[in-house]
Amino acid sequence: MNLNKLLIGALCAAGVLGARAENVAIAQSSLVGENIVEFIPQGFDQTKTPSLILKEEPTTQGATPADWELVPQFTLVDGKACASLSLTGEISLYGGGEVTGPLLRNGQYIKLWNTDTGAYGVDGGKRLYQSHPWVMGVRRDGTAFGILFDTSWKAELTTNSDKIEFNTEGALFRIFIIDRESPKAVLKGLAELTGTITMPARWTLGYHQCRFSYGSEQKVREIADNFRNRHIPCDVIWMDIDYMDGYRIFTFNETNFPDPKALNEELHQKGFKAVYMIDPGAKVDENYHVYQSGTANDVWVKRPNGETYQGKVWPGYCAFPDFTMPEARDWWADLYKDFLAKGIDGVWNDMNEPAVTDDDIPEAERIGTMPYDTPHRGGGNLPAGPHLLYHNAYGRLMVEASYEGIMRVNPEKRPFLLSRAGLLGYQRYAATWTGDNWAGWDHLKLSVPMSLTLGLSGQPFSGPDIGGFLNNTDADLFASWIGFGTFLPFARGHACAGTNDKEPWAFGEAVENTSRIAIERRYRLLPYLYTLFYEAHTTGLPVMAPVFFADPQDLRLRSEQQAFLLGDNLLVVPAFAENPVLPYGIWERVTLIEGEYSDKYQAELKIKGGSIIPAGRVVQSTTENSFEPLTLLVCLDENGKAQGQLYWDAGDGWDFQCGDYSLMTFSAEKKGNNVEVKLASKEGKRKIEKEIKAVNVELMMNGKVYKGSGSLKKGVTVKL
Repeated sequence: MNLNKLLIGALCAAGVLGARAENVAIAQSSLVGENIVEFIPQGFDQTKTPSLILKEEPTTQGATPADWELVPQFTLVDGKACASLSLTGEISLYGGGEVTGPLLRNGQYIKLWNTDTGAYGVDGGKRLYQSHPWVMGVRRDGTAFGILFDTSWKAELTTNSDKIEFNTEGALFRIFIIDRESPKAVLKGLAELTGTITMPARWTLGYHQCRFSYGSEQKVREIADNFRNRHIPCDVIWMDIDYMDGYRIFTFNETNFPDPKALNEELHQKGFKAVYMIDPGAKVDENYHVYQSGTANDVWVKRPNGETYQGKVWPGYCAFPDFTMPEARDWWADLYKDFLAKGIDGVWNDMNEPAVTDDDIPEAERIGTMPYDTPHRGGGNLPAGPHLLYHNAYGRLMVEASYEGIMRVNPEKRPFLLSRAGLLGYQRYAATWTGDNWAGWDHLKLSVPMSLTLGLSGQPFSGPDIGGFLNNTDADLFASWIGFGTFLPFARGHACAGTNDKEPWAFGEAVENTSRIAIERRYRLLPYLYTLFYEAHTTGLPVMAPVFFADPQDLRLRSEQQAFLLGDNLLVVPAFAENPVLPYGIWERVTLIEGEYSDKYQAELKIKGGSIIPAGRVVQSTTENSFEPLTLLVCLDENGKAQGQLYWDAGDGWDFQCGDYSLMTFSAEKKGNNVEVKLASKEGKRKIEKEIKAVNVELMMNGKVYKGSGSLKKGVTVKL
């Protein structure tokens, strides 16, 4: 009787009362990594649920430990696969990828069905552009676990304090559970399964400027010149869809963008890179070379009756590549050859949920994408299957093909891709942003937990549209946003067509000065950020982390979502933060730019006791040498010691994989009235001494700053 009540309660919670449910036994469980166990349900068929998340198939490394406690339960509800994990004790839940709502995910519910959702308005923000079927739990003692549901089927995820529930509309799937000593260790385990980001080129960490759209070459030049003439650092100018000929992908508007190659060369001369948007939909036009080529190569998604599927997007009716087909991905990759030959540095894949406009049919029938039963032909290791299976993976497969295309054209460079849609695992190919947000205070504040959660879900390279994409932005809102937004991993200002200008100078001299200071602070910290991205590339750890990472056992910190950490050693407290809960210990204020703290919009920065943070000088772009000189920001621990690292390489290319890099470890120690700072060790073949000719030290202690100068070879002695 009690078991029946429990079952009925579970079905009610899942919204399937009256459905037929049956338990599914676990056919196999095995150890596939350090404290990583794979669970396979009876009846699992990889031809029905292929993995599009894992970087490779795991290999069995032994039997499941006899004392393993975290065991999921599989069920079929009306033939649709579901799974749950019961929880005991006080556990803080995180993850789920791109989500609205709080950082702490206890008592939350989301739909995993990638959706074009302007202002996060679909389903009250419960359904966004990406799917991350992943949850991390942190126990009271700071140990942690993670559960990965290895499926792309349409699904719903509920994270209650006593149970994690995952209900799909498809076939049975595998589960991977990681149980380790800390949240960091769990995220490293997730990276072992799903992969890490490609080491980004250094220019991608600068400030980016975008708008929908800069409609002509003249306007692009005006934007670039304003940055340089106003001495506001910036590395990248973005081109939205208006550079195209009638929104046809892989084309250029001959009137407004008559010579894109010359434009891009001019941007390069001024220290800028150029990123251009490419959507998946190709206009149905018999005279259009992409549509002609796609038809000739038979790459389009087709309806069940064999006709090419057509859905409306910006150009009107479009055909869509079937990225499940190896031939289609290969064809798509080849399209980048002539496109990138115009001097384009990076690619922005948008509308790749895939999104279609279906406002010409009754509202009750609108789903904003292909019909669920639209077939995908598959090939290679991917079986044929319906859109219900492959929808959440469409953007992931698209960026894989785009990544391959970029690598074919520029194999000597590190590719840069930005994608709106994704499935966990896509971080191997692309960065992301948090989609079409709203210019409002709620979305300003939301950008912190959204980026944090992405970092806790395998994607460290993310950030919001600074200033808000939709709606007009006022001076106070923009200044408040950029005051902390420049410390997020991906820092880009962006604005929608029909809204007011949102460049740093658009709101008058005072906000321009606020913006300059905020961006200059980011550029001074580029050596530290670059080092953090190297760590993310090698380990899968987030660049931006919640403050509870400073002390996973401190329960006070578990729900803090205003302040955040960059790496282990830098605490960022946005100006909007009200009574933030901060970690205990030694944290000293960091000053990077003269007058920064007289500006009410700037975030407060604090360095952790026991750490050394590398910083450079203010440069206008990453084409300039940051190390004139290298500055080491030092804060001693209670024992009078500190340590920190700097990773540096050529900034692009792959020579770092052959040893052309420098990973330096610096140490500091108080000896009497002096603090000695030195290069303690160095890895790599790169002759960093050619770039770092002088070293300045700024030692923060008891609210005061003590300074000294020297060199890498001799070190620096700071007198107290």
